[in-house]
Amino acid sequence: MLHHLTLWVPDLQRAGPSWRWLLGELGYRLDRAHDDRVLVFRHPGGVAVVLEQSADMVPGMLHSRLRPGLNHVAFTVDADRVLTDVVAEALQHGWSTLPIDAHPIAGGAHVAYLEDRDGFEVELVAAPAR
Repeated sequence: MLHHLTLWVPDLQRAGPSWRWLLGELGYRLDRAHDDRVLVFRHPGGVAVVLEQSADMVPGMLHSRLRPGLNHVAFTVDADRVLTDVVAEALQHGWSTLPIDAHPIAGGAHVAYLEDRDGFEVELVAAPAR
C-alpha cells in the first residue's frame, strides 16, 4: 500500500492553493506544515500527499511529465457527478483541463485530466456505479 507521495514543486506559494483545494475536494486534510517549504495532506485511509519546495532541487529545473519520472497522479472520485463538479470548479483554482483519451488502466471508467501551473498532471477516475 502506498504510504505517501512527495511532489517537489518549484514554488510552494504558487502550488499550495491549487493543491489544497483539489486535495480537499478528494477528502484529504492538511496534516501539518513543517515550515514554509512543506505541506502534508493526509487522507482518512492514511495515504499522504506531500508538497515540498526543497532546497535540494536543481535550480531552474522544472517538472515535465514527458521526461522520465512521474507522469501523473491518479485519484478516485466517488461518482461521475462528483467528477463533473470537480472539473468544472478546478478552473477557478488554478487548474486547466487536458484532452481526454481512453485509458486502459481506468478500466472503462470516466476520467478527467487536470494540469496545475507547474505542469503536474492529475487524473481523476470516477468510481464505477455499484
